[in-house]
Amino acid sequence: MYNGNSLDRLWTADDVSAYLGVPVKTLYQWKWRGEGPPVRKIGRHLRYDPAKLRAWLDQDEAA
Repeated sequence: MYNGNSLDRLWTADDVSAYLGVPVKTLYQWKWRGEGPPVRKIGRHLRYDPAKLRAWLDQDEAA
């Protein structure tokens, strides 16, 4: 998981899974359905911007 060494580091699906407490499979399902936090696909891998992930959480909480 993100350790604060680099502010520019994108989080992996494993990082986000641990942060949100959901299975990695759920993240891939959300991506496929167009739901969940903003994500970009780099090659075969999902990558998440920590700031956008937190903003998504704040937005979801406000709704």
